[in-house]
Amino acid sequence: MNATLTLVPTLAPAAPVAPVAVPTVLFVESRRATFTDHVLDRDDVNVVLLRFDSVPLTEEYVRRTAHVPTFTLNTSAPLEDEAARYLRWVKGTPALPRPRFFCNPNEALQADAQRFAQLVDLPHLSQEQVGWVRDKTTMKDRYAELGIPHARYRAVTTKQDVVAFGEESGWPVILKPIDADSCIGTYRLDTPADVAGVPDLDPKLQWMAEEYIKGQEFQLCAVVARGVVLDAYLSKNPVPILEVLDGKINANITYAPSEEIPVDARELAQRLTDGLGIPHGYLHGEFFLKEDGSFVMSEVAARLSGCEVPMNHGLAYGFDFLHVILDTYLDRVPHPRYTSDRAVGDLLLPTRPGRVTHISSAQELLRLPGVIGAHLTAAVGDVLDPPRASHASTGYVHVEGATAAEVEERMHAVLRHFELTVAETGEGPAS
Repeated sequence: MNATLTLVPTLAPAAPVAPVAVPTVLFVESRRATFTDHVLDRDDVNVVLLRFDSVPLTEEYVRRTAHVPTFTLNTSAPLEDEAARYLRWVKGTPALPRPRFFCNPNEALQADAQRFAQLVDLPHLSQEQVGWVRDKTTMKDRYAELGIPHARYRAVTTKQDVVAFGEESGWPVILKPIDADSCIGTYRLDTPADVAGVPDLDPKLQWMAEEYIKGQEFQLCAVVARGVVLDAYLSKNPVPILEVLDGKINANITYAPSEEIPVDARELAQRLTDGLGIPHGYLHGEFFLKEDGSFVMSEVAARLSGCEVPMNHGLAYGFDFLHVILDTYLDRVPHPRYTSDRAVGDLLLPTRPGRVTHISSAQELLRLPGVIGAHLTAAVGDVLDPPRASHASTGYVHVEGATAAEVEERMHAVLRHFELTVAETGEGPAS
């Protein structure tokens, strides 16, 4: 009888499991307060702040971030010297987590922030890419190379140049600085007489004249991980953003996931991502659909969209959008799970110059149909001096509905209810 030999494996002592290293991100401060607060509140990432001394900060913010390791960059010094000083600071601070990732949500600092990241060997956009997502003429040059429809444009240095462009291309004409945001310094000019009425072009800035596009304006946002668009989210603006400077409704409305939308948002976002070489993070852009249905790309950026647009997406789809965004900057590939199907938008509340004598309360606004959040930034006694910019407001409300159209209707109802009374500066409160 043959014996059967059974081999029993010997179990070696289990090797200790190395703890998973917590990633550290060098994070550029910006006015994107909601995103900044989210990043600082996370316990699965270490944060080192990159503070540019040219960016004004409130005392409350400085106190709140006092515990966060912060490198303050001296903008009057050569960037190469500041990068070397940063590397010495990191090396000379043994307890400091070593940043291996980089995130810049600050539009105005793109060129310097990305160049700094390159100098300290962190992931970054090249200066060519910065031009594509920041310089509006270079951006449109790139559109031409990629075959993406866009408005006609020309760099200008004088008001006479603007008139010449209008005479050749037709009126109206849009005049804007090539690296501005929030419609700052942007004008719609219907005739040569309108050109005469705008301030002389600041020679310290670069300017462009652009064909006026008449149509519906939309905002496109996308999450990109390792060069692939994970998903894209489409918003509509009730009126083109430039028209909010004339007092029209100022809002962004994310379509419900189940709504039919006028473009293939993910395909469009991937085409832009490929053409601009965006490796990860947040892609944001605007485009128009003209009255005949034709598509015209407006602008694109590699940073969070403004106002509360990112929050609208998360509320509409029912997921932590800000968490997903940061993960992509940490070279992760998140897989968001959607739990809601509704449209959600943010409505910026009107503002005007003067001392506030009365303003509707957040509690009043929250009682209105569809309002799911309210945040006021002005109170009785405050003196308002709003800038000529698309983000100027006395706060905002989040409004939900089954469709984007329903949200827009509810927003108009909020505006009919909202009250803001101001007095001439120097006058006392109204009785």
